[in-house]
Amino acid sequence: MSAELAVRSAVIAALRADGALMAGLNGLYDGEPVRASAPYGHVGECIGTEWGGKQVEGREVRLTIGLQDAGETPGRLAAMIGRIEPAIGAVQAYSGWRIVTARLVRSRVMRSGGRPPSGWQAVIDYRLRAVWEGG
Repeated sequence: MSAELAVRSAVIAALRADGALMAGLNGLYDGEPVRASAPYGHVGECIGTEWGGKQVEGREVRLTIGLQDAGETPGRLAAMIGRIEPAIGAVQAYSGWRIVTARLVRSRVMRSGGRPPSGWQAVIDYRLRAVWEGG
């Protein structure tokens, strides 16, 4: 399995395993859902680049996590955002790839589009570095 798919799958599994996060969501999806009722989360774009050293095969994977909430204020969204980093930090290895670092790159919170605006959304970008250990 490619590093991109392994890291993506590991992150999705870790987020779904977080009971507090999932208690606040109607679902967590692999990709932007066509139909979903807020609040929900999804793992979106995934970009991989070469990373490693002389004796280490590695990949840097940039991953986007999105959260959508229908609330009037972003308060519930803040609690959900707070669950993302601990869940990602708990990810270890998946399909022969071991995640060695996970760093927040940026996050954005904004009103959802539409007329009138319908809630709030967050987009959180992470950089994860993984090394191949076989498997």
